[in-house]
Amino acid sequence: MPYVMVHIPKPPSAASPVPRSVPTSADVARLAGVSRATVSYVLNNTSAVRISEPTRRRVHEAAKELGYVPHAAARSLRAGHSRMVLMPAPAIPMGPLYGQFINELQWALSRLDYTVVQYGTAGLRGDEAARAWAELRPVAVLVPDAELGPEGVAILKRAGARAVVTFGPERVEGAHALLMDNDAVGRCAGSHLYARGRRRIGVIVPEAAGLETYSRPRLEGVRQALRGTDAEVTGLPLGYTEQSAAELAARWRESGIDAVFAYNDEYAMLFMRALQDAGVRIPEDTAVLGADDLMLGRLLRPRLSTIHIDLPSGRDLAELVDRVVRDPGGEPEIHPALGASVVQRESS
Repeated sequence: MPYVMVHIPKPPSAASPVPRSVPTSADVARLAGVSRATVSYVLNNTSAVRISEPTRRRVHEAAKELGYVPHAAARSLRAGHSRMVLMPAPAIPMGPLYGQFINELQWALSRLDYTVVQYGTAGLRGDEAARAWAELRPVAVLVPDAELGPEGVAILKRAGARAVVTFGPERVEGAHALLMDNDAVGRCAGSHLYARGRRRIGVIVPEAAGLETYSRPRLEGVRQALRGTDAEVTGLPLGYTEQSAAELAARWRESGIDAVFAYNDEYAMLFMRALQDAGVRIPEDTAVLGADDLMLGRLLRPRLSTIHIDLPSGRDLAELVDRVVRDPGGEPEIHPALGASVVQRESS
């Protein structure tokens, strides 16, 4: 049987995809029918140049269609600085009240065309942490506690940071400061419980590492408020666990304590539940007072009395940052913060 050779042509190999070019502002300008300068003004939210709303809309639509995103590094070169505001992530649990403040601050800074970056520096503290932050060349650094020292501030400024702002119990030389007066929270709590007729007052001191920066001043504030009176103040270490709360509640009756300021609402809710499980009546046997004025406290039975804390406005802090970035040569501004007032409900 004869064999027939059949040649089957090899299919052409698929052409390698042509790399798609990165869209530029010139591409956006052509599609929108405007100049590149107009594209820059619109996408950089430049307020000094008046541009009609239809033109702004065309530019944004063209940028979206092309997938164009402004080049942050190029914009930084033109401006002479970046638009990054760096916030070191706190190494300690800060609670819902602080989270709400940070969200408001980030929104306010974004409205002023800054990019907020939260940066975790696990294991780094003080000047060593400042060097790690400086590597990112932020235009501003907001430090949420007292870890930064004067040398750290100098390191950041040499790296181009125009604004360094701390918020904590003490000011740092060379930095702008929001001074958080946690003693005032304790004084407010102590005065309220004493006015309610309580004379043996316990103050929860969280055992979580790092919280002593806030808990010790609150304990001291209670002592300040009751100094010279017939009241007795006792610090009560407590871990944030049901077991720790239950163990303290089991010893409660023998302690003779008739009121407790529980550091914040979260610790107050944890410990109030443990007291109730141990048969302690609230407020008849023991008054309970928290701090932060969280909505969950209003849902408890009895409803939780608390200290309402006025944190600084995120918008005001954003405006401080913007003001200092624009004029970095002024003297550091010091702003007292953290107002405190009692919200009396059923638990006290």
